[in-house]
Amino acid sequence: MKVLLNGEPFATDAKNLDELCAWLGFAEAKIATAVNGSFVAATSRGATQLTDADEIEIVAPRQGG
Repeated sequence: MKVLLNGEPFATDAKNLDELCAWLGFAEAKIATAVNGSFVAATSRGATQLTDADEIEIVAPRQGG
């Protein structure tokens, strides 16, 4: 399926947000996620099914100033 990931077109076979995060290397990382403009808590990512054309935002904290 094709989704928008952080504003960029992205093809994935992930069925839910948890799978997508793991595939991207964020399985154990502290990140913030949203699907179609709605925040998704870490505990809800496995239950958040992805569909074609979803808009997904993944934000990882960064250090610095």
